Amino acid sequence: MLCLSLAAGHALAQEADSFETGLQRLSANSFSETERAIEEIAASGHPQAYKILDAASSRRLFYSKSQNVVAWKKDSGAYVDARTGDATTSPPDDLKAVRLNNKLRGLVDAAMGGLSLLADDPGKRRDAAASVFKTRDVKNLQSVNAALAKEQNAEIAKMLTEAKAAIIVTTTGHPDAEVIDAIKSLEARGDQESLGLIRAVPDTASEAVKKAAASAEASVETKLALWETAQNLWYGLSLGSVLLLAAIGLAITFGVMGVINMAHGEMVMIGAYTTFVVQEFIRSSAPELFNYSLAIAVPLAFVVAGVVGVAIERGVIRFLYGRPLDTLLATWGISLILQQTVRTIFGPTNREVGAPDFMSGAFEIGQLSITWNRLWIFIFAALIFTGLLLALRYTSMGLQMRAVTQNRRMAGSMGIRTGRVDALTFGLGSGIAGLAGVALSQIDNVSPNLGQSYIIDSFLVVIFGGVGNLWGTLIGAMSLGIANKFLEPFAGAVLGKILLLVLIILFIQKRPRGLFALKGRAIEQ
Repeated sequence: MLCLSLAAGHALAQEADSFETGLQRLSANSFSETERAIEEIAASGHPQAYKILDAASSRRLFYSKSQNVVAWKKDSGAYVDARTGDATTSPPDDLKAVRLNNKLRGLVDAAMGGLSLLADDPGKRRDAAASVFKTRDVKNLQSVNAALAKEQNAEIAKMLTEAKAAIIVTTTGHPDAEVIDAIKSLEARGDQESLGLIRAVPDTASEAVKKAAASAEASVETKLALWETAQNLWYGLSLGSVLLLAAIGLAITFGVMGVINMAHGEMVMIGAYTTFVVQEFIRSSAPELFNYSLAIAVPLAFVVAGVVGVAIERGVIRFLYGRPLDTLLATWGISLILQQTVRTIFGPTNREVGAPDFMSGAFEIGQLSITWNRLWIFIFAALIFTGLLLALRYTSMGLQMRAVTQNRRMAGSMGIRTGRVDALTFGLGSGIAGLAGVALSQIDNVSPNLGQSYIIDSFLVVIFGGVGNLWGTLIGAMSLGIANKFLEPFAGAVLGKILLLVLIILFIQKRPRGLFALKGRAIEQ
């Protein structure tokens, strides 16, 4: 016990000497001496070491050569003695700032990272472990080992192990067993940074180390390929949810009424501009409600776009039933009128629609990155699809719509007012397009041309899935979204869409009614 006490006392004396020597070197006003001072202060583990280095990094560390004083300045303007941590009531008149160059700033950051590994705050330890992994400074290896010996948090201990592995793999002089263990730790981490570190194992390494590195490299590449596939799949589902939102309203109007509505994209645009108007009103009148702006915009967008849709059906389209070419030209003209009206009211430039807090940022699952706005749009699309299915199946209006879809003449002879069903159906499809505009305002530019970007894709989804079939629209949207995202890396965005269009055309040659054709007496005649 006496020997242990003497050894501990000797270690403390060495740390104190290292700390004092480091402070003395700061007065030399030399970059080389400052570099050694930073190393000695960090190695001392002194309670004031982190505060001194933090002050140096933010140009708040000063020295007085004449009085042998080192002090840092608080935000309040008061000075603190670096040796004791006590406030200095009368700082020397000849205080000068400790100068740092880029090399020294990097050294200070690395040293602070090493000292933070032993902080009481788990967040600081976590950030420090991540910093050491990136800097991979061998000077932090001792601090990492000390932190590992004390760490009780499993997540932080794993990060420390990975930081230690990064240091060992990128520096020399370590036993082969340690290097192989480090390679295994990086293999378990399995991200792109780990792959780069494993590939950096020098050719001069032993055969055992090189064999372990080659095996780990192949394993990480396989994992990354699988994660990349998963990422593309998520991108495809995300794009598919956007296509579903844009196309589901068109599936209703096209399926029930057989109307080729070229103004459908403008219904989407109206929903987006309704969201913009709602947010502008909230910003000026009740900014504390901004996070609820989309919840307020959703019913309003549905109503506004639905009313416009009913007006178009009652004012123009009902006179053109049975004349598809005239309907197409009329709705195309209406789309131009709506675009110009919006340009007149809101101007031709893009309008800013903000994202609520819950739709900002992203999170990761393994190597899969998911943005909150895309996830919420995916959920929103699923809710609309489910709600529409329930409405068509369990409401009288839905029953009438299905009856008109399957046999318009028979439905009319049974007392169903087909004209009223047409108007409400067109309004429902337009209202859902308005809901799509609310969602698209979060990921696309809100401009008079917003709808034009989705009208062609919407028709492709509806025709591919089967006209008037909601399940076909769902599968068609997801299929096209996923296919598009998997084609893009190989063919590019433009060529990928062209290839997809060609494939759909070939598919329609074989199945003119799409994936899921509606069954009905009128259809089969």
